[in-house]
Amino acid sequence: MINNCMSMEELSQKKVGLFFGSDTGNTEEITQMIKELWSFTELEVIEACDMTTADYDRFDYIILGLSTWYDGDLQSDFEEFYDQFKTINFSGKTIAMYGLGDQYGYAEYFVDGLGILGKEIINNGGKIVGMWPSADYEFDESKGLYNDELFYGLALDFENQMELNESRVKTWIEQVRQEFSDQIRQSVAVS
Repeated sequence: MINNCMSMEELSQKKVGLFFGSDTGNTEEITQMIKELWSFTELEVIEACDMTTADYDRFDYIILGLSTWYDGDLQSDFEEFYDQFKTINFSGKTIAMYGLGDQYGYAEYFVDGLGILGKEIINNGGKIVGMWPSADYEFDESKGLYNDELFYGLALDFENQMELNESRVKTWIEQVRQEFSDQIRQSVAVS
């Protein structure tokens, strides 16, 4: 049996890759917040404009950050990389995501990017953690929903709920830390 201290030690030895794309600077601001609050592993931050499929091969634990644009489009760098993204083998990888959107201005497309990438990750064998409750948002539709109650990842709205960003990010980071630790415990128990 693995105790919690061992799992934290195991987690601290892992390197997490954080890939983010930002057109307006908002996703970059959230990425910086995550980077400052993240304290339990090494975190390598890679801008989406510079990422390659080989970068994804280097990490078993990955965080993706992006916004949704216009009528449900991926952030521009993820959009350009999308055909390559669909070819990545996510088997054995644990992925957490955060997405930005406008729940009122684009109520039919709120954080669609989370779902667009999330479905590809699952189709290609990955495990998604850090799913986030949809209860405190108002929108019409979203591809970002995993089910009626959860988004594929943390949903943030700079336009309408900016004051909630920091508390949501802090809560989500702790959730992801715990879920990454759980995945490590399971993989150690299996091996």
